[in-house]
Amino acid sequence: MKALRQLGFLKLSLRAESPGEEDHRVLALFRNRAELKKAYGDLQEEIYRLQDLVKQQEGATQRAHDMLSTLEGKLGANESAYPALVFYQLRHMWQSGRELIEAFVADLSRQQDERERRRHLAAHNQRLFARRQTAQKQLGDAHSLAVAAEEQVAALAAERAQLTRLWHYFRRRALDQRLGAARASAADAASTLEEAQRVAAELAGDSAPEFPGLSLNARRAINLAAIAYAEVLCLRLTSIKTPLLQMAREAIGQREATDDYGTPRQCVLLMAQIGRAQRLLAARESLGEEIRARTGRLNRVARYRGAADTAPLANALNPEEGDVLQEPPVGSLAATKVPNVLAEDTWDLFRILLR
Repeated sequence: MKALRQLGFLKLSLRAESPGEEDHRVLALFRNRAELKKAYGDLQEEIYRLQDLVKQQEGATQRAHDMLSTLEGKLGANESAYPALVFYQLRHMWQSGRELIEAFVADLSRQQDERERRRHLAAHNQRLFARRQTAQKQLGDAHSLAVAAEEQVAALAAERAQLTRLWHYFRRRALDQRLGAARASAADAASTLEEAQRVAAELAGDSAPEFPGLSLNARRAINLAAIAYAEVLCLRLTSIKTPLLQMAREAIGQREATDDYGTPRQCVLLMAQIGRAQRLLAARESLGEEIRARTGRLNRVARYRGAADTAPLANALNPEEGDVLQEPPVGSLAATKVPNVLAEDTWDLFRILLR
């Protein structure tokens, strides 16, 4: 026994864990295992998604490499190099027209946005000023009523305090009734004052509501101006007999250069005409007047499918009789009229118009 007492400093836990604690540990292990399996599954899905993206990117890179190789082959020979140059210059001419209209729409949208924001803020400030004036008047009236009610209560209470004699019993009872009514009126006046103060405080901290964006009429007007600009760009090409617009439309719809532009000499002449067309498209002289004139016509003929639509119906925007292009010497590509720019999506117009 003495030896056992000497070993008493050794604290050995010989008690087995309770069944409840063991069950808790088992449940925690199963829960952790389920969470790890879910996390592993999510990581596997992410790996598969990234692998798919890598494969797609590899395919796109390979296609771009093949296109570059094809282009290098075309540029390596005179017979195919000049048509390739014409092909990409036509595409660039189309993109230039689109960029001009995009910049025009962006500038109009910015200007109109500034104007409508100012009007929105001015209208809000005007409404807020009127509401604040009304709230201040109500606050002043409520304060006056509350002060008058408190004064009435104080006067009646002072008069009631002086009636201490026995024979003042009936006068005290009458004053008590009047004092109760006055206190009720004072409580109502105080409540009205608090409500007026709350409304005034809310109006003092009121800020302008969020600008909802360009109005429907503004977006319609900008879209009509963009369509007019597209028509002006088409009309500016009337001095060039070659149907460059139609050729550019065909080039923009193809991925690789074709050899359909003639001999190297014909390609050089065609590139000179494309350069002239680029200068005509970029010219700023009388641009505003031309756009305003054609916008006025579009305003007269534009029709919309629905009340909330911003783009007009294409079949309502047929060009005027005077919008005839010069007859080009090329048979199958001949264009006799300015195209319906919206119906034919000239300069990728549908991607530019505001929604």
